[in-house]
Amino acid sequence: MHHEGACVLLLRMALMVMAQQVPCFFIFGDSLSDSGNNNRLLTLARADYPPYGIDFPQGPTGRFSNGLIAPDVIAELLGFEDLIPPYSQATPQMLLKGANFASAAAGIREETGRLLGARVPLRGQVEDFHDAAMVIAEILGSEDSAAEHLSKCIFIVGMGGNDYLNNYFVPGLYPSSMQYTPEQYAAELVRSYTQHLTALYKEGARKVAIFGVGPVGCTPSALSQHSPDGETCVEAINDAVRSFNSRLPDLVDHFNARFEGARFTYINVYAMFDDIHNKPCHYGITVTNVGCCGLGRNNGQITCLPFEVPCPNRNEYLFWDAFHPTEAVGIILGKRCFEAEKPSDAYPIDIRRLAEI
Repeated sequence: MHHEGACVLLLRMALMVMAQQVPCFFIFGDSLSDSGNNNRLLTLARADYPPYGIDFPQGPTGRFSNGLIAPDVIAELLGFEDLIPPYSQATPQMLLKGANFASAAAGIREETGRLLGARVPLRGQVEDFHDAAMVIAEILGSEDSAAEHLSKCIFIVGMGGNDYLNNYFVPGLYPSSMQYTPEQYAAELVRSYTQHLTALYKEGARKVAIFGVGPVGCTPSALSQHSPDGETCVEAINDAVRSFNSRLPDLVDHFNARFEGARFTYINVYAMFDDIHNKPCHYGITVTNVGCCGLGRNNGQITCLPFEVPCPNRNEYLFWDAFHPTEAVGIILGKRCFEAEKPSDAYPIDIRRLAEI
């Protein structure tokens, strides 16, 4: 705990000197980015109870972590003093600085995550943004002023993980794996993704960072169900995800070549996560295959139980629960999404350079 607190404190001190670099920051995605939108929904995909938020100043907020998540870190690195509010809690005035539309269990496909209950799929998140853009236009006095304002903002979109974990690889509940090969499914996802991102562009998004899907075959959930030894990542799942990710640089090129003013970029989260997973000691991580809290094999059968006592050395764990990284890993990923450490981290540019354009 002491180490973890110090880690976050150092991050905060490093950030305090930075001025806000863009007027607003909008977040779209799933449980890796949800900061409380699902709290108001009838769903199993929610995290508004302890031990979630055990290391977060406000306690449990709906973030699927013990503390900060990667978008919080990116917001701080962009110079925002306050956390970006979930759309469900944002006032009209707050929307001028951005909002978080992410919804746990959501996917690119409408039916993804339905087994867990209510959620806001990507289509719904874009529709919510449409409403927000109209409010911004009202406050600023015209649609032109709103468009000018939004063109300078950063948008991040991280979708697709649930389209595998809560759709394709649940053959008992979803027919997709019978309908498509992994390659066909990836192509179909990207086709649908392109439509939703086009709608987002039409609503005013210009500087857009698309986050790839991480190696979800290495999550405690995947290991508990499919790994013979509880340690070896499930390659069938990771292969399918890589097939999806490999199409995203072309998606970025498509927007940048054909859409006026579009500045899209791809953030290679898979490679970053892989680095931490393969060289955990380098990052102070000692446990890579078990959730810090949860139930069953690898703590991977279920997310954290209400009021469960989690592991004490949270900063040494890669995973907080069956699916989601700890705050320690969220900080590493957030910093690296913002400023690439390796050329392979971002294509064509990282978020720091996207903000400067």
